[in-house]
Amino acid sequence: MRAYFDHNATTPPAPDVIEAVVGALRDDFGNPSSVHHFGQRAKALLDDARTAAAELIGAEPGDIVFTSGGTEADNMALRGAAEAAEAAGSRRHVIASAIEHEAVLNTVKALVRRGWTSTLLPVDASGIVAPGALAAAMTPQTAIVSVMHANNEIGTIQPIADLAAIAHEHGALFHTDAVQSVAKVPVDVRALGVDLLSLSAHKFNGPKGAGALWIRRGARIVSTMTGGKHERNRRGGTENVPGIAGLGVAARLARAKLPAESTRIAALRDRLEQGVLARVTGTAVNGDLAARVPNTTNISFDGIEAESLLIALDLEGFAVSTGSACSSGTLEPSHVLRAMGLPTHRTQNSIRFSLGLGNTDQQVDALLERLPAVVSKLRTLVRR
Repeated sequence: MRAYFDHNATTPPAPDVIEAVVGALRDDFGNPSSVHHFGQRAKALLDDARTAAAELIGAEPGDIVFTSGGTEADNMALRGAAEAAEAAGSRRHVIASAIEHEAVLNTVKALVRRGWTSTLLPVDASGIVAPGALAAAMTPQTAIVSVMHANNEIGTIQPIADLAAIAHEHGALFHTDAVQSVAKVPVDVRALGVDLLSLSAHKFNGPKGAGALWIRRGARIVSTMTGGKHERNRRGGTENVPGIAGLGVAARLARAKLPAESTRIAALRDRLEQGVLARVTGTAVNGDLAARVPNTTNISFDGIEAESLLIALDLEGFAVSTGSACSSGTLEPSHVLRAMGLPTHRTQNSIRFSLGLGNTDQQVDALLERLPAVVSKLRTLVRR
């Protein structure tokens, strides 16, 4: 048996999504910018998907811009807002949290290279950004604030509405990377009070290569993908019709299954988490136990390296993820866990279990049955 516990990395596409992608490739191959029959059929798919994506986040369809995924959406939000700020005046300060995805952190670094200043907000031991920390970091030069809705490693949900209100008090735009929260918890752009929100289809059983940026009407964003007049002049290039069609179907499926599926997944997550803590000594959960998405738990295993445990579990048939990146054979500490102030060994011995469509009680129980022996064996090898 093989079981997949890495849904924060990507999710298996739903059968209806696969049918939509194949159907668009086969039957609706026209260019959606063309005025003839074939083009208008393709455009109808885009319109339908735009409506579905908007309904998933409580938005208007006309405010959705399709992208190639979450990374492009994050880039479009930050770079587009930065160019608009530069054109409008002297504001050249950007703020982000220290636990953002690399798509945001590396874009912030790119802005610094072109003359911007930046501030990375600290988080507490549970991975939460304090509104007071943002208030203290705001300056008259601050143009953009970006704080992710839910963290990809630990699942922690940030107080976005409070943070966005602080940014707006100082005249700054607020962007949130909601790639890991959309379809897992209810997301409403109006309730969050944000100006820009990123999402990605392959995180909620859609296809890779399709995402979206929601832009609040009136928010000043300069197009960073120049070309034709696609996406209402906001993103040049012929749209990925098959991928976007799949995104639309995935969005409708996700909206229909909330909150029942979230409740089911949370129960599975708790079953797994409590089982690990009870059966394996030297374990601890990283992150806030309450303010988090229902599918994610990040657990430290004392006495072993996360990469070794990941490989050992894969050999047993269980796909999980580390909270760290492996580069050139060297296990790098997780920047998220490091920002939380955890000891060095815990930034290198943590495993992320992320559940989703297809996971069952039987799979969780099978993992719990094998895990203690795997951990014990690895600890014995380390002690030798």
